[in-house]
Amino acid sequence: MKYSIRKQFALVFCLLMAGTILLCWFINNTFLERYYLENKQKAMLSVYTIINRASNEGTIGTDAFDIEFQKICGRNSINIILLDAETRTIKTSINDYEILSRQLMDYLFKKDEYASGKMLVEEKNYTMLIKLDTKTQLEYVDMWGVLDNGNLFLFRSSLEGIREGVELANRFLAYVGTGAAILSALIILLVSRKITEPIMELTQISERMRHLDFDAKYEGNSKTEIALLGQNINELSETLESTILELKSANNELQRDIEKKNKIDEMRKEFLSNVSHELKTPIALIQGYAEGLKEGINDDEENRNFYCEVIMDEAAKMNDMVKKLLSLNQLEFGNNTVTMERFDITALIKNYLQSAEILCRQKEVTVQMEDYPPIHVWADEFMVEEIFNNYFSNAMNHVAENRVIDVKLTLKENVVRISVFNTGVPIPEESIPHIWEKFYKVDKARTREYGGSGVGLSIVKAMMDSMNQKYGVVNFDNGVEFWFELEMTEKREC
Repeated sequence: MKYSIRKQFALVFCLLMAGTILLCWFINNTFLERYYLENKQKAMLSVYTIINRASNEGTIGTDAFDIEFQKICGRNSINIILLDAETRTIKTSINDYEILSRQLMDYLFKKDEYASGKMLVEEKNYTMLIKLDTKTQLEYVDMWGVLDNGNLFLFRSSLEGIREGVELANRFLAYVGTGAAILSALIILLVSRKITEPIMELTQISERMRHLDFDAKYEGNSKTEIALLGQNINELSETLESTILELKSANNELQRDIEKKNKIDEMRKEFLSNVSHELKTPIALIQGYAEGLKEGINDDEENRNFYCEVIMDEAAKMNDMVKKLLSLNQLEFGNNTVTMERFDITALIKNYLQSAEILCRQKEVTVQMEDYPPIHVWADEFMVEEIFNNYFSNAMNHVAENRVIDVKLTLKENVVRISVFNTGVPIPEESIPHIWEKFYKVDKARTREYGGSGVGLSIVKAMMDSMNQKYGVVNFDNGVEFWFELEMTEKREC
Protein backbone atom coordinates (compact mmCIF):
# COMPACT_ATOMS: atom_id res chain seq x y z
CA MET A 1 0.00 0.00 0.00
CA LYS A 2 1.22 3.50 -0.84
CA TYR A 3 0.31 4.96 2.54
CA SER A 4 0.78 2.02 4.89
CA ILE A 5 -0.17 2.64 8.52
CA ARG A 6 2.54 0.21 9.53
CA LYS A 7 5.24 2.21 7.74
CA GLN A 8 3.88 5.51 9.00
CA PHE A 9 3.68 4.18 12.54
CA ALA A 10 7.26 2.83 12.41
CA LEU A 11 8.57 6.04 10.80
CA VAL A 12 6.90 8.28 13.36
CA PHE A 13 8.23 6.16 16.21
CA CYS A 14 11.78 6.11 14.79
CA LEU A 15 11.74 9.86 14.23
CA LEU A 16 10.39 10.41 17.72
CA MET A 17 13.06 8.19 19.25
CA ALA A 18 15.84 9.77 17.19
CA GLY A 19 14.60 13.21 18.20
CA THR A 20 14.54 12.15 21.85
CA ILE A 21 18.13 10.83 21.65
CA LEU A 22 19.35 14.01 19.92
CA LEU A 23 17.58 16.13 22.51
CA CYS A 24 19.20 14.14 25.34
CA TRP A 25 22.61 14.51 23.66
CA PHE A 26 22.08 18.25 23.25
CA ILE A 27 21.03 18.65 26.89
CA ASN A 28 24.01 16.58 28.07
CA ASN A 29 26.43 18.46 25.89
CA THR A 30 25.07 21.83 26.99
CA PHE A 31 24.19 21.41 30.65
CA LEU A 32 25.98 18.30 31.97
CA GLU A 33 29.32 20.07 32.56
CA ARG A 34 27.56 22.86 34.43
CA TYR A 35 25.63 20.29 36.44
CA TYR A 36 28.91 18.46 37.31
CA LEU A 37 30.51 21.74 38.28
CA GLU A 38 27.65 22.64 40.59
CA ASN A 39 27.85 19.24 42.21
CA LYS A 40 31.64 19.68 42.59
CA GLN A 41 31.06 22.99 44.35
CA LYS A 42 28.61 21.35 46.72
CA ALA A 43 31.09 18.53 47.37
CA MET A 44 33.89 21.02 48.19
CA LEU A 45 31.62 22.95 50.54
CA SER A 46 30.68 19.68 52.23
CA VAL A 47 34.39 18.79 52.59
CA TYR A 48 35.10 22.26 53.97
CA THR A 49 32.38 21.78 56.61
CA ILE A 50 33.72 18.36 57.65
CA ILE A 51 37.34 19.50 57.91
CA ASN A 52 36.40 22.75 59.70
CA ARG A 53 34.39 20.81 62.27
CA ALA A 54 37.20 18.28 62.83
CA SER A 55 39.69 21.16 63.20
CA ASN A 56 37.53 22.86 65.78
CA GLU A 57 37.04 19.60 67.68
CA GLY A 58 40.77 18.77 67.59
CA THR A 59 40.25 15.38 65.95
CA ILE A 60 42.00 16.25 62.75
CA GLY A 61 45.17 14.39 63.77
CA THR A 62 43.46 11.19 64.88
CA ASP A 63 43.66 7.89 63.04
CA ALA A 64 39.90 7.79 62.64
CA PHE A 65 39.91 11.14 60.86
CA ASP A 66 42.82 10.02 58.69
CA ILE A 67 40.61 7.23 57.34
CA GLU A 68 37.72 9.64 56.84
CA PHE A 69 40.10 12.10 55.18
CA GLN A 70 41.24 9.51 52.62
CA LYS A 71 37.63 8.58 51.85
CA ILE A 72 36.73 12.23 51.29
CA CYS A 73 39.59 12.80 48.90
CA GLY A 74 39.06 9.60 46.94
CA ARG A 75 35.28 9.86 46.73
CA ASN A 76 35.28 13.49 45.53
CA SER A 77 38.55 13.44 43.50
CA ILE A 78 39.87 16.36 45.57
CA ASN A 79 43.48 17.13 46.54
CA ILE A 80 43.74 18.81 49.95
CA ILE A 81 46.45 20.58 51.89
CA LEU A 82 46.13 22.11 55.39
CA LEU A 83 48.68 24.60 56.78
CA ASP A 84 48.93 26.18 60.17
CA ALA A 85 49.49 29.86 60.76
CA GLU A 86 53.23 29.32 60.44
CA THR A 87 52.62 27.75 56.94
CA ARG A 88 53.65 24.34 58.23
CA THR A 89 51.89 21.42 56.64
CA ILE A 90 49.32 19.83 58.94
CA LYS A 91 47.68 17.35 56.56
CA THR A 92 47.80 16.67 52.83
CA SER A 93 46.29 14.11 50.44
CA ILE A 94 49.28 13.93 48.06
CA ASN A 95 52.98 13.37 48.43
CA ASP A 96 54.04 16.26 46.21
CA TYR A 97 52.29 18.82 48.33
CA GLU A 98 54.73 21.65 47.70
CA ILE A 99 52.90 22.62 44.50
CA LEU A 100 49.66 22.97 46.47
CA SER A 101 51.52 24.86 49.24
CA ARG A 102 53.01 27.38 46.80
CA GLN A 103 49.63 27.81 45.07
CA LEU A 104 48.00 28.53 48.43
CA MET A 105 50.69 31.11 49.22
CA ASP A 106 50.19 32.72 45.85
CA TYR A 107 46.46 33.03 46.55
CA LEU A 108 47.19 34.58 49.95
CA PHE A 109 49.81 37.09 48.91
CA LYS A 110 49.43 37.55 45.14
CA LYS A 111 46.02 38.99 44.31
CA ASP A 112 46.60 38.67 40.55
CA GLU A 113 46.79 34.88 40.93
CA TYR A 114 43.10 34.52 41.45
CA ALA A 115 42.03 37.71 39.79
CA SER A 116 42.80 36.07 36.44
CA GLY A 117 40.60 33.05 37.27
CA LYS A 118 36.85 32.66 36.89
CA MET A 119 35.26 33.41 40.25
CA LEU A 120 32.63 30.94 41.40
CA VAL A 121 32.07 31.75 45.09
CA GLU A 122 33.65 34.37 47.31
CA GLU A 123 32.85 34.38 51.02
CA LYS A 124 34.51 35.72 54.16
CA ASN A 125 36.46 32.56 55.04
CA TYR A 126 36.89 30.96 51.59
CA THR A 127 37.00 31.62 47.88
CA MET A 128 36.17 29.23 45.02
CA LEU A 129 37.29 29.78 41.43
CA ILE A 130 38.37 28.08 38.22
CA LYS A 131 42.12 28.47 37.67
CA LEU A 132 44.21 27.62 34.59
CA ASP A 133 47.55 26.03 35.40
CA THR A 134 50.06 27.78 33.12
CA LYS A 135 52.43 24.85 33.21
CA THR A 136 50.08 21.97 32.46
CA GLN A 137 47.48 24.09 30.68
CA LEU A 138 44.83 22.31 32.70
CA GLU A 139 41.95 24.00 34.49
CA TYR A 140 41.22 23.28 38.13
CA VAL A 141 38.46 24.13 40.55
CA ASP A 142 40.27 25.63 43.56
CA MET A 143 38.78 26.43 46.95
CA TRP A 144 41.04 28.15 49.49
CA GLY A 145 40.71 30.14 52.67
CA VAL A 146 41.01 30.05 56.44
CA LEU A 147 39.40 27.62 58.89
CA ASP A 148 37.77 28.83 62.10
CA ASN A 149 40.86 27.93 64.12
CA GLY A 150 43.14 29.97 61.84
CA ASN A 151 44.56 27.09 59.77
CA LEU A 152 44.91 27.57 56.01
CA PHE A 153 43.51 25.17 53.42
CA LEU A 154 43.42 24.56 49.69
CA PHE A 155 41.10 22.13 47.92
CA ARG A 156 41.84 21.35 44.28
CA SER A 157 39.90 19.23 41.73
CA SER A 158 40.71 18.90 38.07
CA LEU A 159 38.07 20.35 35.72
CA GLU A 160 39.40 18.22 32.88
CA GLY A 161 38.13 15.15 34.69
CA ILE A 162 34.67 16.65 34.70
CA ARG A 163 34.87 17.46 31.00
CA GLU A 164 36.23 14.04 30.22
CA GLY A 165 33.35 12.50 32.16
CA VAL A 166 30.85 14.63 30.24
CA GLU A 167 32.43 13.66 26.93
CA LEU A 168 32.45 10.00 27.94
CA ALA A 169 28.79 10.21 29.03
CA ASN A 170 27.81 11.83 25.72
CA ARG A 171 29.71 9.22 23.73
CA PHE A 172 28.14 6.44 25.74
CA LEU A 173 24.72 8.00 25.24
CA ALA A 174 25.34 8.16 21.49
CA TYR A 175 26.33 4.50 21.34
CA VAL A 176 23.49 3.36 23.55
CA GLY A 177 21.00 5.63 21.78
CA THR A 178 22.00 4.37 18.34
CA GLY A 179 21.75 0.76 19.43
CA ALA A 180 18.47 1.40 21.21
CA ALA A 181 17.10 3.19 18.13
CA ILE A 182 18.01 0.27 15.84
CA LEU A 183 16.64 -2.31 18.28
CA SER A 184 13.50 -0.26 18.85
CA ALA A 185 13.00 0.17 15.10
CA LEU A 186 13.09 -3.62 14.67
CA ILE A 187 10.75 -4.12 17.61
CA ILE A 188 8.33 -1.46 16.38
CA LEU A 189 8.28 -3.05 12.92
CA LEU A 190 7.29 -6.36 14.48
CA VAL A 191 4.80 -4.72 16.84
CA SER A 192 3.31 -2.55 14.11
CA ARG A 193 2.95 -5.62 11.90
CA LYS A 194 1.11 -7.36 14.71
CA ILE A 195 -1.13 -4.32 15.12
CA THR A 196 -1.77 -3.74 11.40
CA GLU A 197 -2.43 -7.38 10.47
CA PRO A 198 -6.02 -7.28 11.80
CA ILE A 199 -6.47 -3.89 10.12
CA MET A 200 -5.37 -5.42 6.79
CA GLU A 201 -7.73 -8.31 7.42
CA LEU A 202 -10.59 -5.85 8.01
CA THR A 203 -9.55 -4.00 4.82
CA GLN A 204 -9.76 -7.22 2.80
CA ILE A 205 -13.15 -8.04 4.36
CA SER A 206 -14.48 -4.57 3.51
CA GLU A 207 -13.14 -4.98 -0.05
CA ARG A 208 -15.06 -8.24 -0.42
CA MET A 209 -18.14 -6.59 1.09
CA ARG A 210 -17.80 -3.84 -1.54
CA HIS A 211 -18.24 -6.57 -4.17
CA LEU A 212 -21.27 -7.97 -2.25
CA ASP A 213 -19.34 -10.98 -0.90
CA PHE A 214 -20.56 -11.38 2.68
CA ASP A 215 -19.01 -14.78 3.44
CA ALA A 216 -15.80 -13.26 4.82
CA LYS A 217 -15.89 -12.82 8.61
CA TYR A 218 -13.39 -11.37 11.09
CA GLU A 219 -12.04 -14.20 13.25
CA GLY A 220 -9.99 -12.22 15.80
CA ASN A 221 -10.79 -12.94 19.46
CA SER A 222 -8.84 -10.20 21.24
CA LYS A 223 -10.45 -7.53 23.41
CA THR A 224 -8.96 -4.52 21.63
CA GLU A 225 -10.77 -1.78 19.73
CA ILE A 226 -9.82 -3.49 16.45
CA ALA A 227 -11.54 -6.69 17.56
CA LEU A 228 -14.62 -4.66 18.49
CA LEU A 229 -14.50 -3.04 15.04
CA GLY A 230 -14.22 -6.50 13.47
CA GLN A 231 -17.30 -7.70 15.38
CA ASN A 232 -19.21 -4.62 14.25
CA ILE A 233 -18.16 -5.27 10.63
CA ASN A 234 -19.37 -8.88 10.96
CA GLU A 235 -22.74 -7.64 12.22
CA LEU A 236 -22.80 -5.01 9.47
CA SER A 237 -22.03 -7.71 6.89
CA GLU A 238 -24.91 -9.87 8.13
CA THR A 239 -27.27 -6.88 8.20
CA LEU A 240 -26.25 -5.81 4.69
CA GLU A 241 -26.63 -9.35 3.37
CA SER A 242 -30.08 -9.66 4.92
CA THR A 243 -31.11 -6.22 3.66
CA ILE A 244 -29.84 -6.90 0.13
CA LEU A 245 -31.65 -10.25 0.08
CA GLU A 246 -34.84 -8.50 1.18
CA LEU A 247 -34.31 -5.83 -1.48
CA LYS A 248 -33.68 -8.47 -4.13
CA SER A 249 -36.80 -10.35 -3.05
CA ALA A 250 -38.80 -7.15 -3.09
CA ASN A 251 -37.33 -6.23 -6.47
CA ASN A 252 -38.15 -9.70 -7.79
CA GLU A 253 -41.71 -9.40 -6.50
CA LEU A 254 -41.96 -5.95 -8.06
CA GLN A 255 -40.64 -7.28 -11.36
CA ARG A 256 -43.17 -10.10 -11.28
CA ASP A 257 -45.93 -7.63 -10.45
CA ILE A 258 -44.86 -5.43 -13.37
CA GLU A 259 -44.76 -8.43 -15.70
CA LYS A 260 -48.13 -9.57 -14.37
CA LYS A 261 -49.56 -6.08 -14.89
CA ASN A 262 -48.18 -5.96 -18.44
CA LYS A 263 -49.55 -9.42 -19.10
CA ILE A 264 -52.94 -8.43 -17.72
CA ASP A 265 -52.95 -5.31 -19.86
CA GLU A 266 -52.13 -7.37 -22.93
CA MET A 267 -54.77 -9.93 -21.99
CA ARG A 268 -57.31 -7.15 -21.46
CA LYS A 269 -56.54 -5.63 -24.85
CA GLU A 270 -56.70 -9.06 -26.50
CA PHE A 271 -59.89 -9.87 -24.62
CA LEU A 272 -61.63 -6.67 -25.71
CA SER A 273 -60.46 -7.15 -29.29
CA ASN A 274 -61.64 -10.77 -29.46
CA VAL A 275 -64.92 -10.11 -27.70
CA SER A 276 -65.65 -7.21 -30.02
CA HIS A 277 -64.92 -9.44 -32.98
CA GLU A 278 -66.94 -12.41 -31.74
CA LEU A 279 -69.96 -10.35 -30.68
CA LYS A 280 -70.07 -8.32 -33.88
CA THR A 281 -71.67 -11.09 -35.99
CA PRO A 282 -74.45 -12.16 -33.57
CA ILE A 283 -75.28 -8.55 -32.73
CA ALA A 284 -75.50 -7.72 -36.43
CA LEU A 285 -77.80 -10.73 -37.00
CA ILE A 286 -80.01 -9.84 -34.05
CA GLN A 287 -80.20 -6.22 -35.16
CA GLY A 288 -80.96 -7.18 -38.79
CA TYR A 289 -83.73 -9.69 -37.98
CA ALA A 290 -85.20 -7.36 -35.34
CA GLU A 291 -85.37 -4.54 -37.88
CA GLY A 292 -86.99 -6.93 -40.37
CA LEU A 293 -89.67 -7.83 -37.84
CA LYS A 294 -90.29 -4.17 -37.06
CA GLU A 295 -90.65 -3.23 -40.72
CA GLY A 296 -92.87 -6.22 -41.44
CA ILE A 297 -90.78 -7.60 -44.31
CA ASN A 298 -92.56 -10.93 -44.02
CA ASP A 299 -96.11 -10.81 -42.72
CA ASP A 300 -96.77 -14.52 -42.53
CA GLU A 301 -96.48 -16.18 -39.14
CA GLU A 302 -93.97 -18.80 -40.27
CA ASN A 303 -91.39 -16.21 -41.31
CA ARG A 304 -91.96 -14.18 -38.17
CA ASN A 305 -91.36 -17.27 -36.07
CA PHE A 306 -88.17 -17.98 -38.05
CA TYR A 307 -86.94 -14.42 -37.41
CA CYS A 308 -87.69 -14.78 -33.70
CA GLU A 309 -85.91 -18.14 -33.54
CA VAL A 310 -82.79 -16.67 -35.15
CA ILE A 311 -82.82 -13.77 -32.69
CA MET A 312 -83.30 -16.12 -29.73
CA ASP A 313 -80.60 -18.50 -31.02
CA GLU A 314 -78.06 -15.73 -31.50
CA ALA A 315 -78.91 -14.27 -28.09
CA ALA A 316 -78.43 -17.69 -26.49
CA LYS A 317 -75.07 -18.07 -28.21
CA MET A 318 -74.03 -14.61 -26.96
CA ASN A 319 -75.18 -15.46 -23.44
CA ASP A 320 -73.26 -18.75 -23.48
CA MET A 321 -70.11 -17.04 -24.79
CA VAL A 322 -70.30 -14.27 -22.17
CA LYS A 323 -70.66 -16.86 -19.38
CA LYS A 324 -67.65 -18.76 -20.68
CA LEU A 325 -65.62 -15.56 -21.04
CA LEU A 326 -66.43 -14.55 -17.47
CA SER A 327 -65.43 -17.98 -16.23
CA LEU A 328 -62.19 -17.88 -18.26
CA ASN A 329 -61.47 -14.36 -17.05
CA GLN A 330 -61.75 -15.47 -13.41
CA LEU A 331 -59.41 -18.40 -14.05
CA GLU A 332 -56.75 -16.35 -15.86
CA PHE A 333 -56.75 -13.56 -13.28
CA GLY A 334 -56.52 -16.03 -10.39
CA ASN A 335 -59.87 -15.06 -8.90
CA ASN A 336 -61.22 -18.60 -9.00
CA THR A 337 -60.43 -20.80 -5.98
CA VAL A 338 -59.39 -24.42 -6.59
CA THR A 339 -61.04 -26.74 -4.07
CA MET A 340 -59.20 -30.05 -3.98
CA GLU A 341 -61.39 -32.96 -2.92
CA ARG A 342 -61.57 -36.74 -3.22
CA PHE A 343 -64.23 -38.14 -5.60
CA ASP A 344 -64.90 -41.02 -7.96
CA ILE A 345 -64.04 -39.95 -11.52
CA THR A 346 -65.71 -43.06 -12.99
CA ALA A 347 -69.05 -42.19 -11.39
CA LEU A 348 -68.77 -38.54 -12.51
CA ILE A 349 -68.24 -39.52 -16.18
CA LYS A 350 -70.99 -42.16 -16.14
CA ASN A 351 -73.48 -39.66 -14.69
CA TYR A 352 -72.54 -37.09 -17.33
CA LEU A 353 -72.89 -39.57 -20.20
CA GLN A 354 -76.23 -40.72 -18.85
CA SER A 355 -77.52 -37.13 -18.89
CA ALA A 356 -76.22 -36.67 -22.48
CA GLU A 357 -77.83 -39.88 -23.75
CA ILE A 358 -80.84 -38.16 -25.33
CA LEU A 359 -78.63 -35.65 -27.17
CA CYS A 360 -76.46 -38.48 -28.49
CA ARG A 361 -79.52 -40.33 -29.85
CA GLN A 362 -80.76 -37.12 -31.52
CA LYS A 363 -77.43 -36.66 -33.29
CA GLU A 364 -77.10 -40.38 -33.97
CA VAL A 365 -73.79 -40.63 -32.10
CA THR A 366 -72.58 -43.87 -30.55
CA VAL A 367 -70.83 -43.40 -27.17
CA GLN A 368 -68.50 -46.22 -26.09
CA MET A 369 -67.09 -46.68 -22.57
CA GLU A 370 -65.98 -49.82 -20.80
CA ASP A 371 -67.25 -50.72 -17.37
CA TYR A 372 -64.49 -49.28 -15.19
CA PRO A 373 -64.29 -49.82 -11.41
CA PRO A 374 -64.46 -46.83 -9.05
CA ILE A 375 -61.30 -44.66 -9.37
CA HIS A 376 -60.83 -41.98 -6.73
CA VAL A 377 -58.84 -38.87 -7.57
CA TRP A 378 -57.73 -35.58 -5.97
CA ALA A 379 -59.09 -32.57 -7.90
CA ASP A 380 -61.72 -29.85 -8.05
CA GLU A 381 -64.84 -31.83 -8.95
CA PHE A 382 -66.64 -28.86 -10.51
CA MET A 383 -63.66 -28.06 -12.75
CA VAL A 384 -63.21 -31.68 -13.79
CA GLU A 385 -66.88 -31.89 -14.82
CA GLU A 386 -66.51 -28.66 -16.81
CA ILE A 387 -63.36 -29.97 -18.51
CA PHE A 388 -65.04 -33.25 -19.48
CA ASN A 389 -68.09 -31.31 -20.66
CA ASN A 390 -65.90 -29.20 -22.98
CA TYR A 391 -64.12 -32.25 -24.36
CA PHE A 392 -67.37 -34.16 -24.90
CA SER A 393 -69.18 -31.15 -26.43
CA ASN A 394 -66.20 -30.58 -28.71
CA ALA A 395 -66.33 -34.26 -29.77
CA MET A 396 -70.11 -34.06 -30.39
CA ASN A 397 -69.60 -31.00 -32.62
CA HIS A 398 -66.81 -32.58 -34.69
CA VAL A 399 -67.81 -36.27 -34.84
CA ALA A 400 -68.08 -37.64 -38.37
CA GLU A 401 -67.87 -40.79 -40.51
CA ASN A 402 -68.87 -43.61 -38.17
CA ARG A 403 -70.05 -41.03 -35.60
CA VAL A 404 -68.39 -42.79 -32.64
CA ILE A 405 -67.21 -41.19 -29.40
CA ASP A 406 -64.97 -43.42 -27.28
CA VAL A 407 -64.30 -42.50 -23.59
CA LYS A 408 -61.36 -44.24 -21.92
CA LEU A 409 -59.75 -44.25 -18.44
CA THR A 410 -56.11 -45.34 -18.49
CA LEU A 411 -54.15 -45.96 -15.26
CA LYS A 412 -50.54 -44.74 -15.25
CA GLU A 413 -48.72 -45.24 -11.91
CA ASN A 414 -50.29 -42.63 -9.61
CA VAL A 415 -52.40 -40.84 -12.24
CA VAL A 416 -55.40 -41.70 -14.39
CA ARG A 417 -55.69 -40.40 -17.95
CA ILE A 418 -59.23 -39.55 -19.13
CA SER A 419 -59.48 -39.40 -22.94
CA VAL A 420 -62.35 -38.52 -25.29
CA PHE A 421 -61.97 -39.78 -28.87
CA ASN A 422 -64.24 -38.89 -31.76
CA THR A 423 -64.15 -40.21 -35.29
CA GLY A 424 -63.75 -37.57 -37.94
CA VAL A 425 -61.21 -35.36 -39.64
CA PRO A 426 -57.85 -34.90 -37.73
CA ILE A 427 -56.76 -31.41 -36.65
CA PRO A 428 -54.17 -29.84 -39.00
CA GLU A 429 -50.72 -30.13 -37.43
CA GLU A 430 -50.06 -26.39 -37.77
CA SER A 431 -53.22 -25.66 -35.76
CA ILE A 432 -52.53 -27.97 -32.81
CA PRO A 433 -50.29 -25.46 -30.88
CA HIS A 434 -53.01 -22.78 -31.19
CA ILE A 435 -56.17 -24.66 -30.30
CA TRP A 436 -55.76 -23.75 -26.60
CA GLU A 437 -55.75 -20.02 -27.40
CA LYS A 438 -58.88 -17.93 -26.86
CA PHE A 439 -61.14 -17.54 -29.87
CA TYR A 440 -58.94 -19.71 -32.09
CA LYS A 441 -61.03 -21.73 -34.55
CA VAL A 442 -59.67 -24.40 -36.91
CA ASP A 443 -62.74 -24.26 -39.14
CA LYS A 444 -64.56 -20.97 -38.57
CA ALA A 445 -67.50 -21.85 -40.79
CA ARG A 446 -68.11 -25.15 -39.00
CA THR A 447 -67.66 -23.51 -35.60
CA ARG A 448 -70.21 -20.88 -36.53
CA GLU A 449 -72.53 -23.63 -37.67
CA TYR A 450 -72.75 -25.37 -34.29
CA GLY A 451 -72.48 -22.13 -32.32
CA GLY A 452 -68.98 -22.54 -30.91
CA SER A 453 -67.31 -19.55 -29.23
CA GLY A 454 -63.69 -20.66 -29.45
CA VAL A 455 -63.06 -20.41 -25.66
CA GLY A 456 -63.93 -23.95 -24.51
CA LEU A 457 -60.40 -25.33 -24.84
CA SER A 458 -58.99 -22.13 -23.33
CA ILE A 459 -61.11 -22.82 -20.26
CA VAL A 460 -59.77 -26.39 -20.18
CA LYS A 461 -56.19 -25.07 -20.31
CA ALA A 462 -56.80 -22.52 -17.51
CA MET A 463 -58.47 -25.10 -15.26
CA MET A 464 -55.80 -27.75 -15.77
CA ASP A 465 -53.04 -25.20 -15.15
CA SER A 466 -54.72 -24.13 -11.92
CA MET A 467 -54.69 -27.79 -10.74
CA ASN A 468 -51.10 -28.31 -12.04
CA GLN A 469 -52.08 -31.35 -14.11
CA LYS A 470 -51.27 -32.41 -17.68
CA TYR A 471 -53.56 -32.28 -20.70
CA GLY A 472 -53.25 -32.58 -24.51
CA VAL A 473 -54.52 -33.75 -27.85
CA VAL A 474 -53.54 -36.63 -30.18
CA ASN A 475 -54.34 -36.95 -33.88
CA PHE A 476 -55.29 -40.33 -35.36
CA ASP A 477 -55.99 -41.31 -38.95
CA ASN A 478 -59.69 -41.66 -38.25
CA GLY A 479 -60.20 -38.97 -35.64
CA VAL A 480 -58.97 -36.87 -32.71
CA GLU A 481 -58.43 -37.70 -29.01
CA PHE A 482 -58.37 -35.07 -26.25
CA TRP A 483 -57.05 -36.14 -22.84
CA PHE A 484 -56.28 -34.89 -19.32
CA GLU A 485 -54.72 -36.50 -16.25
CA LEU A 486 -55.66 -36.47 -12.55
CA GLU A 487 -53.79 -37.65 -9.46
CA MET A 488 -55.22 -40.78 -7.89
CA THR A 489 -55.66 -41.02 -4.13
CA GLU A 490 -53.97 -44.43 -4.12
CA LYS A 491 -51.68 -46.21 -6.55
CA ARG A 492 -53.12 -48.87 -8.85
CA GLU A 493 -51.39 -51.46 -10.95
CA CYS A 494 -51.38 -50.47 -14.61
